[in-house]
Amino acid sequence: MWGWMLHDLYGVVNYLLLSLRIIDHPWAWLADPNLAMAAVIAVDVWKATPFMALLILAALQVLPADIYEAARLDGINPLKVFAHVTLPLIRPALLVAVIFRGLDALRVFDIIYVFTGNNENTASMSVYARQQLIEFQDVGLGSAAATSLFLIIAILTAIVISAGRVNVSASGGER
Repeated sequence: MWGWMLHDLYGVVNYLLLSLRIIDHPWAWLADPNLAMAAVIAVDVWKATPFMALLILAALQVLPADIYEAARLDGINPLKVFAHVTLPLIRPALLVAVIFRGLDALRVFDIIYVFTGNNENTASMSVYARQQLIEFQDVGLGSAAATSLFLIIAILTAIVISAGRVNVSASGGER
């Protein structure tokens, strides 16, 4: 669907941008590497937004209403309530959402491959691993690339988990 929407001549995106006079001629979204990467990022964000919204919505729905009523009665600014009450309470869910989104972003294969094929200007690590394994039949290099991608994801996930760790002690302090 996105390939059709980003088509050079008949694409919905070009039609809208032309009708709003943002651009003066149709852009070749998937032929130009810079535009292709912008399209890949836009589609990837579009694809992941509902999942992220559901995780955050689930975290927000379990928050007790009492603390917001108390903050309102005490006359605390809503921005301060958000920064000092809401964000700390949904922090674990935000960390899970960031980890899942990071994992998905690092392993993205389908969008890049469908939009740009084997264009070396837009190749990701997963496209590179697939190319080595399937096209060049170099199982060693392809496996090394896939393993490297796994290690990068594991290390980044460990860093995010360590940085976001919350100490639930009697004093309520954070590490």
